[in-house]
Amino acid sequence: MNGTPLSVVLITRDEEANIARCLESVRWAHEVVVVDSGSTDHTVEICQSLSCRVIQTAWKGFGLTKRYAVEQASHDWILSVDADEVVTPELTHAIRFLLDGEPQAAAYRIRRRSCYLGTPIRFSGWQHDRPIRLFDRRRGTFNDRSLHESVVVDGPVETVRSGDLLHYPYPTVSSHLAKMERYSALGAQRLFTQGQSASIPEAVARGTAKFIKMFFLRGGFLDGKVGFVLAENSAFGVYLKYLKLWELSRRRRST
Repeated sequence: MNGTPLSVVLITRDEEANIARCLESVRWAHEVVVVDSGSTDHTVEICQSLSCRVIQTAWKGFGLTKRYAVEQASHDWILSVDADEVVTPELTHAIRFLLDGEPQAAAYRIRRRSCYLGTPIRFSGWQHDRPIRLFDRRRGTFNDRSLHESVVVDGPVETVRSGDLLHYPYPTVSSHLAKMERYSALGAQRLFTQGQSASIPEAVARGTAKFIKMFFLRGGFLDGKVGFVLAENSAFGVYLKYLKLWELSRRRRST
């Protein structure tokens, strides 16, 4: 790879089921930096076998841990990927072509195509997923949010014109439920820290609204049975977050 040098960065913890597939798709980059936070499986060994630079650190939350990974890179242009993502050959070509020239923007959005239970999702709101993943760290980096982190940039943002980032977040229903348990707790704690509270009716209403939005308003019904399961489980995740917020609020009132 010629032109502007690129560092790929990602964070891991117990990702042995996904990590090799991800890393194989970015071996063309100048370097791959993996920041691991206490994996107990074979994640670190797999990363080392694929010539990645592995750095161990304590978990700081998603935003701060990813920012730390960016800071460890050797080059200013960063491609941030997650362990359950794959860079397609078309996206590889588009990024290399972009960096072989003179990038005009401070950051670039990348179209992400996600699968649920092994099925590509074409609607449900996921069709609009274009996160900022390619950026110049001199002009932007990750915010400090512990959940639902994003890249904040000072400068123009464009979109990579071709290629996809393939995303495999939930291969099974169990994996989705397990992640909802973790994420709902983090989300409830963040809202609680901000001084918010919730009631049981509000938790039910917010969960119901999530289902209606995904399945009806954003076309989830066009994804068939899998689209229904996705909307239903996503709605349950929202309900669970606000139910946990209600629990935290209830404890505060009782002390």
